Formats: sequence, structure tokens, C-alpha cells
Amino acid sequence: MEEGTERRALTPAEILALREIVGAAHVLVLPDDLEPYAHDWTEDFIHVPAAAVRPRSTAEVSRVLALCNERAIPVTPQGGRTGLSGGALALHGGVALSLDRMDTILEIDRANLVVIVEAGVITQRVHEAVEEQGLSYPPDPASRGSCTIGGNVAENAGGPHAAKYGVTGKWVLGLEAVLADGSVLVTGGKTRKDVAGFDLTALLVGSEGTLAVVTKAWLRLMHRPTCWATLIAPFGTLEQAARCVVALHDAGLVPAACEIVDRPAAEVSSRRKGESLPFPEAEARLLIEFDGAADAEVEREATLAGEIALECGALDVVLATDEAKRRRLWEIRRGIGEAVRELGPSAELDLGVPRTALVSLVESVRRISAEAGLAAVSFGHASDGNLHVHLYRDVRGGSAREIADIAREGHTAPGAAHDEADAVRFGAATRAIYAAAAALGGTVTGEHGVGITSREHLSLCRSRAYIDALRAIKRALDPLGILNPGKLIPSPPG
Repeated sequence: MEEGTERRALTPAEILALREIVGAAHVLVLPDDLEPYAHDWTEDFIHVPAAAVRPRSTAEVSRVLALCNERAIPVTPQGGRTGLSGGALALHGGVALSLDRMDTILEIDRANLVVIVEAGVITQRVHEAVEEQGLSYPPDPASRGSCTIGGNVAENAGGPHAAKYGVTGKWVLGLEAVLADGSVLVTGGKTRKDVAGFDLTALLVGSEGTLAVVTKAWLRLMHRPTCWATLIAPFGTLEQAARCVVALHDAGLVPAACEIVDRPAAEVSSRRKGESLPFPEAEARLLIEFDGAADAEVEREATLAGEIALECGALDVVLATDEAKRRRLWEIRRGIGEAVRELGPSAELDLGVPRTALVSLVESVRRISAEAGLAAVSFGHASDGNLHVHLYRDVRGGSAREIADIAREGHTAPGAAHDEADAVRFGAATRAIYAAAAALGGTVTGEHGVGITSREHLSLCRSRAYIDALRAIKRALDPLGILNPGKLIPSPPG
């Protein structure tokens, strides 16, 4: 399905055929019913599908895809629609294939430390179900209360605790998936070591629904840590906080999480949550967490981290002394992504660099945004060198501090909508920042996926041979290009 293809409507006969597969109640075609399936969490993009189809089983997914492949109907797989790269947008119309009815936790195998789930299971439900048995599934995206396992697999989702435990792909032992022609394949299972054939599990993880539709996952578990220590360290500058991250790891510490948050991001989220933060003058904060099985070891690591933070210029180090305080700190951190939208028109970037290049990345973001006349709000997973940047228009040329003041006073940043000049300004600043990350040995997406927002920037960090290989794999598994067209793979040259 080449770029520029007309948006695909559906004929009455095609709608009837889809209803025969999944039931009439689960093929939605009215505008009001389609509205939730027309957008995800990416800026203000709206793309209405011709129909939303909600299968209940892998067999139904298989029949839907076989029909769509035969009729060249584009299919956009959808999970919780919480993505930030436009991966769930039905750019070409056609079918939005929502797996929200496939929401069963099929088995928790404590002996083998494996949970088997359908793709539509909400991630937080998996966390809660396994924690009841003293186990843990570590991947924890900020949207864990609404994102799904299938979406996490498709995007290879990360989260704060990837600092110690890695992203989703590290915890996937096997997948059940349906190819474009309706064929069903299984790539693994409960077996921990399996090198029989190509690693198709790894290929499908992070493929953003462009190669197959994941319907089931075998996920690795671990025994749940029993001890935690959570610190917050405020700094006078974002650069000081970034340098502290490097110093923590140089000392041999491995935090379970190490989050960096600048002042405006912390301000707008804490205000939204109705919480006050100590040290309001701090321009940046580190949220550092250690976990383990022994109080003494966790306490030793937390004490050392606090000493290092003070040596790096922290204004103070505050320990969350009880579980309630710890949860409040995390609620503020997890709420940033949604709260910063209140600051006004923006562009969001998801950057990843080697940890030691984080200071240089921060400096580049500040310089490029200032030259463009934009304000930059930064936060992210510091241990991974993964920085989320929101670029904001500020017609007064205000600083990040002034933007935080606007947020704290409950106002909206100046300007209500993008205009053509904005589009040029945001576009140039975005590409310059992506290029700066790539020049530091980094990537144009650390965890949000390529989708549409980073698609045409992929060549900044990937070679032509790499992108040609992507196209070849896509052609092999989806010859007609019906699966999530317009995502991940850049437009052909020329």
C-alpha cells in the first residue's frame, strides 16, 4: 500500500462480512462510535477509520485479516491507544482493529515464573495479578493503567524501572501473532532457552503492528522485591542533575529507577495532582529508587546515592519515609506526560543517548529551543539516557521558569493553535534536536516508537541499508502492505 493511497472506505458487503466474523455489535461504523478509535495520545492528530472491528479471539483476528488482505483493506491494530508516536492512527481509513475484548489473563505459572496473557489485557492488571502471588512483571510504562500488553509489545515499551530491569522485549518469552494473510504463528513459550530458528519474537517486538497482529504473549516474571528506598534530590540546574546520574553509575550503583524532571514539568504535574513540592526554586530534580530483598543493602545504596547527589550540587536529599509518600512522588512523576499538555501547543520528542552524553543532550536541547524562540520542558529516564522533550511556543520569548509560572498560576501558555509559521519553527527545531541526539550516538526514539512522528527522521540514526532491510522484511510478511500503513518505515526515496 503505497504512500498517497486514497483513504479506504468499506463497501456494504465488506461491512457485512466483518459483522459475520465478529458479530454485528462489534463492527462500529457510526461517527460517534468511531470517535475513540480516531486518535491516540499523540498531539492533536485525528484520523477516522471506516470501521472499528473488535474481535474476541485469535481465530476471529485471523479471519478479519484474511478478508482485509483479500480486499486490500488497510488494518490499523489498536490496544489502549495511549501511544505518543501516532502508531494507532488509521491514516488510510479502513479497519481499526481493536483488541480490547481479548483481555484475559490465561495463566500465572509460579513455578516457571511465566504469565500468559491475551493482547488486550491492561498492563496494570498484570502487575496487580502477579503481585498478589509475590511476583513482579517489571515493565511499567507511565500509561500502565490504560495501555495494553499488545501495545507494549508492539512498541517495545519502557518505563521508569527499565533502568534496572530493561524494556518490554527483555521479558517476552514468546508470542502468538497473526500475519497479514491470516496465518497464525507462535514464536516461543515457557522455555527459557530456545535457539531453534530465527528469533521471530524479537522481530515482532517493537514492529509497531506493521508485520503482524500480536494476540497472546508469554511473559517472564521475577520474585517481587520486598524492600524499597526512594529519594528525591533537587538541583539548581538541569545540567547538575544530569551529571549526578553519571556519577551514580560510576560509583557502581544500579538504581531500580532514576528519573530526571525539570522545574516546569514538576510544577505542572504537582499542581494538577494538588501536591506541593519542596524546594520550589530547584530547576531540576532526580527521583531515585533502589529495591532489593534486604533492608540493609537497599539502605546502603540509598545512603551512598544521597552522598553522591550532595557532592554533585544537590540542594538537599529527601527520603520518602513511608509508602504513601513514595506513591505520591511516583504519581507526580507518572502524571507529567499528560499534565504538560496544559502548557499549550507543543511538539513532543523522545530521545535516547548514551548515559554519559545526557549533559550534552540537555545543553543542545536548551540551545536549539532558545534559538527557535521556543520553551523546552524536559523529563525522562535518566539512567537510560532517555529524555522526553516538549517544545512549547512562547510568543513572549519567556524562559522555562516563566512557563512554569504560567502553569502554576493555572493559565495556558500564550497562543491557542499552530499556524504555518509555527509548523516550520517546530519542524526545524525538532529535526535539529533529533540530529543532535544522533550525533551523540543516540536515537530518534528511546521508547515511544517511530510511528509517524519520528518516521522521516529515522535516517538520522539508521543507515540506508538498515532501512532497505526494513522494507524487505515488510514486503516478505505483508506483501500488500495492509498492516498499519504509513508507520515506522520512511517514505521511499524520490
